[in-house]
Amino acid sequence: MRNDRHDEPLSGEELELFLQYLHRFANHDVDQFVLMEVGDPGYPCYMDLSRSPAPGTAPAVYRRP
Repeated sequence: MRNDRHDEPLSGEELELFLQYLHRFANHDVDQFVLMEVGDPGYPCYMDLSRSPAPGTAPAVYRRP
């Protein structure tokens, strides 16, 4: 399923669905870590999903939606 509305932000409902899917993905698909490149290929966003905080970063600085 693809949605090509890249030129507009997520609505509140879409953001809630995204967070629900992200939690499911983290619970069922992330073993140790996942590295992804998403967004505009000319200006990508790099994502690092892992089971531990970034080195030197306290877990308390992470926001839980």
